Amino acid sequence: MGCASCANKNSGSTPKGCKNNGTCATGGCDKLEVFDWLSNMDLPEGMGHFDVLEIRFKNGRKSFYRNLTKVYFQAGDTVAVMASPGYDVGVVTLTGELVKVQMSRKKITAKNHELPQIIRLATHEDLDKWKKARAREYESMHEARKMAIQLKLEMKISDVEFQADNTKAIFYYTASGRVDFRELIKVMADKFRIRIEMRQIGARQESGRLGGIGSCGRELCCATWLTDFRSVSTSTARYQQLSLNPQKLAGQCGKLKCCLNYELDMYLEAYKDFPSANTKLETKEGAAVHQKTDLFKKQMWYWLSEDRGGGKLVQLHLDRVKEIIALNKSGKKPQNLDKFIHFEPEIMEPQYENVVGQDELTRFDGKFNKSKGKKRGNKNKRRKSNSPNSNKKNLITSKRKGTNSNQKSSPEQKTNAKRQKKNK
Repeated sequence: MGCASCANKNSGSTPKGCKNNGTCATGGCDKLEVFDWLSNMDLPEGMGHFDVLEIRFKNGRKSFYRNLTKVYFQAGDTVAVMASPGYDVGVVTLTGELVKVQMSRKKITAKNHELPQIIRLATHEDLDKWKKARAREYESMHEARKMAIQLKLEMKISDVEFQADNTKAIFYYTASGRVDFRELIKVMADKFRIRIEMRQIGARQESGRLGGIGSCGRELCCATWLTDFRSVSTSTARYQQLSLNPQKLAGQCGKLKCCLNYELDMYLEAYKDFPSANTKLETKEGAAVHQKTDLFKKQMWYWLSEDRGGGKLVQLHLDRVKEIIALNKSGKKPQNLDKFIHFEPEIMEPQYENVVGQDELTRFDGKFNKSKGKKRGNKNKRRKSNSPNSNKKNLITSKRKGTNSNQKSSPEQKTNAKRQKKNK
């Protein structure tokens, strides 16, 4: 999405990616991109190409133009088109039969609408002039904001789009009500020396033009693929049992998130199996009033009033609730709801036992140092015993002390000693 506004940062700057300033032929950076699945298919014999093309401009603004030239354009070509006044430069995004589908979606017919024409394929001079015009957008937007503040106008200028021939500029703004910007237009025309056009957009259109990252971690839907902005009410959050917290339910535009409508139809279809929340369960102890519903587990909670039922909350399964309602319709009332209470089976979670002792935070304290010291002491003793000096000391001490008194000589040693004396 960077190609739509990459030339707005500094004058004469080029993006670090494709370096085409929004004129790349791949179409991968287009907002509201439409995949042409008919591009590789040949037309039937005798059938010509549809002469209307879809052209994209800044921030996903698209229009349809008639191709009366004999040149065949493909998606990604940069063309010069008619504008009022002068001409503009855009990128071809869609050709062929899918253009008819897009026109029918937007309720545009070639017969009832006089479509503007494509002039030619954009030349190098057109592209250079277009880049210079777009380089003025960033500074002119901030200057226009300062002018609106000086005139004390309650409006917010969010985006500026210069025409390729540098003769016209469209300023997009948001406001809570009607704004008299006639004086602002005079000041801006004197400052920029260009034709000024003001267009008011909503908060959702503003976030779609500016883009951004949502709370889900993905790019905003309004900036990528969402074309129609349906109204979102707080009832959509109530049906989905969401807490009415404006900080969590509101998007970057300040309105309720559009994604709240995505799963609403599935919730409404699932609620058809449940009885109405206004339906009471009649018992002999009193009437039970509905409190809440778990749509996924098919559980319903009912409250018995304190004067008759003792004031208790009863959990019932959907099938049991339907059974009680059928009894009430037939004129019967159960004694109480105790027989219909749904008991969920307790799931025995495996108890974790610390067998090895690896979960103790202090397992490296004290014990490790003591054992380490003992090991060091044993190693020192072994070194001393194995050293040659220690062997000499042991021999000297053994000669001085002689044999140990505690050790007794064997009879073989005595006989050997007697033989040595006789030989002497």
